Amino acid sequence: MKFISWNVNGFRACLQKGFPEFFASADADIFCLQETKMQPGQADFEPEGYHVYYHSAQKKGYSGTAVFTKTEPLSVSYGLNGEHTDEGRVITCEYEDFYFVCCYVPNAQDGLKRIDYRMEFEDAMRAYLSELDKKKPVVYCGDLNVAHEEIDLKNPKSNRGNAGFSDEERGKFTELLNAGFTDSFRRLYPDVTGVYSWWSYRFNARKNNAGWRIDYFVVSDRFMDRVQDSKILTDITGSDHCPVELDIV
Repeated sequence: MKFISWNVNGFRACLQKGFPEFFASADADIFCLQETKMQPGQADFEPEGYHVYYHSAQKKGYSGTAVFTKTEPLSVSYGLNGEHTDEGRVITCEYEDFYFVCCYVPNAQDGLKRIDYRMEFEDAMRAYLSELDKKKPVVYCGDLNVAHEEIDLKNPKSNRGNAGFSDEERGKFTELLNAGFTDSFRRLYPDVTGVYSWWSYRFNARKNNAGWRIDYFVVSDRFMDRVQDSKILTDITGSDHCPVELDIV
């Protein structure tokens, strides 16, 4: 099976930048999006052979997630046990032998203005994933808005303490891993450097590969034996993020 996750930074715009062609060629079993920035009905994309689930923020043009899945889930839920639903950040699909959780984690913002909410969200998400994990393994993916270690961004020293690389956010990611979860890419490629999933639109960052790895497939520890590969598709454009992929047996 193939799973793909992509922060499209505005789905309607991405649809005009080659998204349908990439979607078709990828032929993923589950394809999920973050930062769709749309309300229901604003994007005309209902691919044949897929069940489609959108979760939009109450605020127009903000946040939002979507899941396209070939296999109809046993159940679909939004938010975290009915909480954290107003920004359209979380979709959970239950399948026979695993849960699939698509998430767009809140950005702590410049000056860490939203760090308190970010910490609240992280704690709620970790508790939620741990609860699911007691029932069946979990695949947790999306734009998690944190570069965990210095190896995960081009300029760690100058970004220390900034949103996405603060001690608080990195610490919460460590707590998640310690709760029984694995960063699939880093487990398979512990020493690989210079592979990122997001680049600023400023300063020719993508051209210079001055990026951050903030898009992940995190899985339950016991699910790793099903993982064949975890990829970052750096050659795919259309957003300031590139897609990430998980291949499982």
